[in-house]
Amino acid sequence: MSSDVETPEGVKGVKDAVPVGKPARSRLSRMVLMGRPALIVVACAVLAGGGYYAWLTWFAAADSTNAVLTATVTRGDIEDTVTATGTLQPKDFVDVGTQVSGQLKKLLVDIGAAVTKGQLLAEIDPTIYQSKVDADHAQLLNQQAQIADKQAQLALAELQFARQQNLARDSATTRDALQIAEATQQSALAQLNAFKAQRQQTESTLHGDEANLGYTKIYAPMAGTVVSQAAKQGQTLNANQQAPIVMRIADLSTMTVEAQVSEADVPKLQVGMDVYFTTLGGSNRRFYGKLRQIPPTPTVVNNVVLYDALFDVPNPDRILMTQMTAQVFFVISSASDAVQVPLTALHPVAAEGRTAGKRGTRGASGTDPRSLFASGRALVSVIDSDGKSVEREVKVGVMNRVAAQILSGLEPGEKVVVGSKASAAPARAPTGGSLTPSAGGQGGHP
Repeated sequence: MSSDVETPEGVKGVKDAVPVGKPARSRLSRMVLMGRPALIVVACAVLAGGGYYAWLTWFAAADSTNAVLTATVTRGDIEDTVTATGTLQPKDFVDVGTQVSGQLKKLLVDIGAAVTKGQLLAEIDPTIYQSKVDADHAQLLNQQAQIADKQAQLALAELQFARQQNLARDSATTRDALQIAEATQQSALAQLNAFKAQRQQTESTLHGDEANLGYTKIYAPMAGTVVSQAAKQGQTLNANQQAPIVMRIADLSTMTVEAQVSEADVPKLQVGMDVYFTTLGGSNRRFYGKLRQIPPTPTVVNNVVLYDALFDVPNPDRILMTQMTAQVFFVISSASDAVQVPLTALHPVAAEGRTAGKRGTRGASGTDPRSLFASGRALVSVIDSDGKSVEREVKVGVMNRVAAQILSGLEPGEKVVVGSKASAAPARAPTGGSLTPSAGGQGGHP
């Protein structure tokens, strides 16, 4: 039997045999199939990047509003003010003191009590002053008796002098006796006049002592409210050098605000201008008045020169009290229901300043940006119906550090550019509602 004859098993083994190069090609095919998803992902990323670049190149540039910050033109009240801090004092008040020394025997009113003019407030021990008055009365009685005696002596001297004159006419007396009688009559008259002068002096002393006795009772010099007491019952008061203060009475129906204004803002104030203020915890309630006076002498606090600006406000319900702190607003100009935009939307007309195009920025000197629009003209960038920014000249009215009144050139509802997103402006004006600053928020100080 030949050895190359294949058994069925051999034939089967030969049939199932695989060529040597075939396993390598199969592994390559499997690798290609596994890498196909990664190629698809890469291709998609390339296409997406190209599409985004094309959108930035041809479409995003057309949508300019995405690169700027805008605000809506609104209506509302606007005012330009100078702010200051002040304190409240009664317009009319008096410090009630004592003109005599002694112990405060009675104190008949308390702090907060309402008093009327002439009402008895306190009493000082009158013992010493009463004794002086009694002594003066006794001295007057003594002097009155002495005057009566001198009047009698004068009458006798006048009779004797008249008798000597009659005797002298008949040559029945000597010349010496006549002269003695005349001198006695004149001496009696002089003594009488001297005692009358002493009586007048005693009467004058009596009037002074009676006045001092009256000063031991302290009466209200005006109607009002007792706002403070500087002395207590039983305290000894010394009026020899300075009249001690017992209490203060004030009329709280009208209060005076003493506001301290910096020297830089004083030129902006005018007597008679409108002014209002709010108080701490006053729920933003405003109290209005007119500037009454600016005293010429300043107060220097930490090398800062401050001037007092005074104005009065009615206080019928007694809400305002002494020494309250007031946040004061002097109204330089104002407008009601005005068309307005944020101040950052304005930039100067090119011919009026080198800073044209720079919205809401200060000049190189750091001056108030509102000075750039002193002529009343400005430019704004308005977003039109196509979403494009268009320059437009407007007429400006009242301005403060937040908003500006537009007299012509804009209508409520239009959108204006107030800045760019790239600059990341920290203070973006609100796009709705009134742009008028709240109490204490805006003023004339930088």
